[in-house]
Amino acid sequence: MSEKAGYVSVQSQTEQGQNSEEGVYNFAAMEAKWPAIWDELKVFTPLDDGSKERRYVLDMFPYPSGDLHMGHAEAFAMGDVVSRYWRQLGYDVMHPIGWDSFGLPAENAAIKRNAHPSEWTYANIETQAASFRRYAISADWSRRLHTSDPEYYRWTQWLFTRFYDRGLAYRKDSPVNWCPKDQTVLANEQVVNGACERCGTVVTKKSLNQWYFKITDYADRLLDDMEPLQGHWPDRVLAMQRNWIGRSEGAHVNFVIEGTDAKPEHQLTVFTTRPDTLYGATFFVVAADAPLALDLVTAEHAEALSDYRERVKALSDIERQSTEREKTGVFTGRYAINPLTGEKLPVWAADYVLADYGTGAIMAVPAHDQRDLDFARAFDLPVRVVLDTGEEDPAVSGTATAGEGTLVNSGALDGLPKSEAIPAAIKILEDLGTGEKFVNYRLRDWLLSRQRFWGTPIPIIHCADCGEVPVPDDQLPVTLPSDLRGEDLSPKGTSPLAAAEAWVNVDCPNCGGPAKRDTDTMDTFVDSSWYFLRFVSPQYTEGPFDPAKINEWMPVGQYVGGVEHAILHLLYARFFTKVVHDLGLLEASEPFSALLNQGQVLNGGKAMSKSLGNGVDLGLQLDKYGVDAIRLTMVFAGPPEDDVDWADVSPSGSAKFLARAWRLGQDISSAAGTDPATGDRALRSLTHRTVSEAKALLESHKFNVVVAKLMELVNATRKAIDSGVGGADPAVREATEAVAILLSLFAPYTAEDLWEELGHLASVANAGFPAVDESLLVQDSVTAIVQVQGKVRDRLEVSPEITEDELRELALASDAVAKALDGRGIRTVIVRAPKLVNIVPA
Repeated sequence: MSEKAGYVSVQSQTEQGQNSEEGVYNFAAMEAKWPAIWDELKVFTPLDDGSKERRYVLDMFPYPSGDLHMGHAEAFAMGDVVSRYWRQLGYDVMHPIGWDSFGLPAENAAIKRNAHPSEWTYANIETQAASFRRYAISADWSRRLHTSDPEYYRWTQWLFTRFYDRGLAYRKDSPVNWCPKDQTVLANEQVVNGACERCGTVVTKKSLNQWYFKITDYADRLLDDMEPLQGHWPDRVLAMQRNWIGRSEGAHVNFVIEGTDAKPEHQLTVFTTRPDTLYGATFFVVAADAPLALDLVTAEHAEALSDYRERVKALSDIERQSTEREKTGVFTGRYAINPLTGEKLPVWAADYVLADYGTGAIMAVPAHDQRDLDFARAFDLPVRVVLDTGEEDPAVSGTATAGEGTLVNSGALDGLPKSEAIPAAIKILEDLGTGEKFVNYRLRDWLLSRQRFWGTPIPIIHCADCGEVPVPDDQLPVTLPSDLRGEDLSPKGTSPLAAAEAWVNVDCPNCGGPAKRDTDTMDTFVDSSWYFLRFVSPQYTEGPFDPAKINEWMPVGQYVGGVEHAILHLLYARFFTKVVHDLGLLEASEPFSALLNQGQVLNGGKAMSKSLGNGVDLGLQLDKYGVDAIRLTMVFAGPPEDDVDWADVSPSGSAKFLARAWRLGQDISSAAGTDPATGDRALRSLTHRTVSEAKALLESHKFNVVVAKLMELVNATRKAIDSGVGGADPAVREATEAVAILLSLFAPYTAEDLWEELGHLASVANAGFPAVDESLLVQDSVTAIVQVQGKVRDRLEVSPEITEDELRELALASDAVAKALDGRGIRTVIVRAPKLVNIVPA
């Protein structure tokens, strides 16, 4: 790098090492020049007229927390490669940009600054927008949207009312995760190691009346519809979603809880995946924090249960289900009757059973379930083997036997293997009228209520006479009040909106009587669960999207974002898409045909953070090396899904390569449009092989390998200019034009400048992917590497069709091999024709 900002000095050298004329690569001038030209030509605005096949590329839109950071630089570079590649292939590409602009950070900033959240939010959006423009994302800025705009959340509310009409949005009382500091409800996924993911405060449980989306109604479809995504989504993302949905086949079993003098008899249903082990049930467990526990406990044990429930409130669901935790619980004083044996089973309240899984109660079979066994050993409860697996008795070993085996001590089920015993047990329960086959899910309905201000208001009015009344369409959007700011937004246990009486108190749309607005706002995941639909027609005012356009663009052809969104955002977006499909508004039932995950950007093997002092300022990197060098470095560092360690990469090396590629254009003396057919065949062959291989590599997202191939082509072209056929040869022009087009996928400023230098009009983004002459892909010769004991000793130019015997003979005849062997015999010769021979001495 030169001392002058925005310049890279390049010295070309011939193979003999002689200096040639110096060229100056001025990235700052390029960055100043080209954005205005792209805007004027509307290079990245799709035609949207049906003249070309449409392709929709989408990056997970950013949250406006400040300026862009290194993670944005990586993520958006990857998505832009796909967008630019598809445009070069001739598709009509839509690549929109917007902001996920509701959320808690803006509210906290407003409290701190005595401001309205919109001030912080929109100032940050403008900062990021300027940085995105500088970063040369091939975005269609005419489709820009912000989820906090009333023009957007009007339709979020409209969709909510449709969900409500279909019974998919409802309220219920339930224990929820509560952050005492942020004074808001958290979804299970927002609790990390028992603490709020936002502020780190220990989360407690609180019973509240909350809004939910009934995503469980779509559990089977969310599972089944993953099949077509196989091979197009990362396997680990699909596995994570399958595990989160957690489909389990088993049975509902009805137990009678024995009555007492003060408590009546109670019937209770439990779900089990192993009804065949009913004979092994020795106790019964209910979730300690469930209302059921209070209903069942006798007066003698009520105080102990109350104390225990307080301790349970401090535990996260993950902690409660951990196999590493010591088992704790309280006896309720009640007994359940085993429906097959009549045996009385003591009923315990414990934290390892969750209130919202199944029915919040289980039959405990300690011999064949490790958590049940740990509990039984902690409280000296009996352990009865009913499945013979050939392993040691769990009562002795302390290890439950949960695998395959033969039923024992199980009445009519004795002697049956597990696969036959399960349906047989279900049949017995059904015949007795005490159970039935049932499918259960780990997935829970989506808790969407938030007791915060900066979010989409829930469009429901509560009337004493009419109950819950959706806000009529012609009264949408229900906008946030503009006069709440600063301390007005501070957490007080209820939504800040509850204090805005002029906003809260309204007339009922049905009866005209006094009523109140719902004062909760929606989880911001609701906003991001349908934004990809709005991008199709963001200015449309008659609905959430233009029905004439939506099916022309959906589903998204390539979605790009981090794997951290594998469960929440992606699952919710799939759910929303299916509901919108069922509403008859959309043909597609899946939102994203293909998914590409990018890794993290690290520094020194660790995530960048202020506390570690290892952060890297993206703006300073762009100033020092240029946008193209940073983009190229991100792409070249490895496959998109791998992490990038900034300590291990070389943006200065990328800048030097770009300057070298750019300078090729200065040395081309043939005219634009020159027929390359008469040019140097060897260089033409390399050019066409590079283009052919690049296409296959781009399709498989091996962007880093494409860059490596491009570097090889640049070096070969420079060699041809400096010490070969020279800059007038048509093959040199053809190679340099291919360089410009391929480079445009990764380094748009440099590529555009090079394309202009070659005599072409802007923009190289629409030049079209180079055509490949198949006849030039046939190689006259290849280089075979000859190794002796793993070390390269010779290189042989051979025919691609050479046989293994022929290649072995040539290698053994090599003087360099003979010298390396130094009279030693040969133990073996490994031949991989036509590229490798490895000789192992005796």
